[in-house]
Amino acid sequence: MELITRTEDLAAACAKLATAPFIAVDTEFMREQTFWPRLCLVQIAGGETEVLIDSMAPDIDLKPLFDLMVDETVLKVFHSARQDVEIVHHLAGVIPHPIFDTQVAAMVCGFGEAVSYSMLVKRLLGRNLDKSSRFTDWSRRPLSERQLTYALGDVTYLRDLYPKLRAQLDQSERASWLNEEMAVLTDPATYELHPEHAWRRLKMRIKTPKALAILMELAAWREREAQTQDVPRSRVLKDEALYDIAGQAPRSVEDLGSLRSLHNGFARSQRGRAVLEAVQRGRERDPATVPPLQRGEPMPPEAQAVVDLLRVLLKATAGRHGVAPKLIATSEDLEQIARSDDADAAALRGWRLKLFGEDALALKRGDLALAIRSGAVTVLAPEGSAAEEPEDNA
Repeated sequence: MELITRTEDLAAACAKLATAPFIAVDTEFMREQTFWPRLCLVQIAGGETEVLIDSMAPDIDLKPLFDLMVDETVLKVFHSARQDVEIVHHLAGVIPHPIFDTQVAAMVCGFGEAVSYSMLVKRLLGRNLDKSSRFTDWSRRPLSERQLTYALGDVTYLRDLYPKLRAQLDQSERASWLNEEMAVLTDPATYELHPEHAWRRLKMRIKTPKALAILMELAAWREREAQTQDVPRSRVLKDEALYDIAGQAPRSVEDLGSLRSLHNGFARSQRGRAVLEAVQRGRERDPATVPPLQRGEPMPPEAQAVVDLLRVLLKATAGRHGVAPKLIATSEDLEQIARSDDADAAALRGWRLKLFGEDALALKRGDLALAIRSGAVTVLAPEGSAAEEPEDNA
């Protein structure tokens, strides 16, 4: 077990790893006290090479690692890749490519929506993972032998998982499905955090366009503060306070100070003044730049009934094809499709359209029916639909 703390050793290890057709990669990081994740350790296993990289070592430059991450001849295998990719993108401005996410692959292969890494290892490799160091403080030095053993185990098992999942994908002819998902994970736009879009992360608990305009300005201000100071968003201002301020739209220090969601003294602080300025910008915001209030609005009963039918269709489709329902369509997708046949929903694009979207629209039109046969939901589809009625074995 090699712990790399020097640049020259990292370069030598990356040169060896670059000769492997694929490498398994995992990271350990901390972000409870920061906005940006703090990379603490990188684990890689490829071919016969297994390394642990101390990214916090004072004498190490991670450039050889980042060069390996963009080497097109080496496939990078992650489990739940998004945060790992985000870290590399933040630190180096590059996106690991090509990549293979075993979590997404497992959903495509029918292992369910919430299959954990430990469960996947158990089912495919017959091994039990040691979880004792899962919530350890990876920023403390020195790292213990137990921590290092735990960390390395993540990638050695991941290295063994990949061929098995790859074989299942190839057998099911669903590799193209995974490729679409990997295209999203390797798109730089996926990791761009524009302050002006920060309001979209929030639940819509406001009721008027004016309140939404103020919320948009407040969320953008908080995002800039959190990024600049590298602190969690809640450390700047909690979500509940954002909703409260947007709804009350205070005009003065006294108005702001009367809100129960803010601690004493906040209104007269520098942040309090910045909040009032953001509220004023929201008041003056061009109404054309404020989107209509749709999220959070109750759906009409007839539209909710359509959502309920679409949900049944989704479960039947997922069960018939052995795919996790969440991978095919989200609840938001179903609501969007219920509202409009032209919805900008992922379920109406790519492989999801063929698998589910076309049938969802057909169900809305009345060109497709659902029935119960032999105790299971069956899709009765006209000729040419993506749905296929299973054989009746009763």
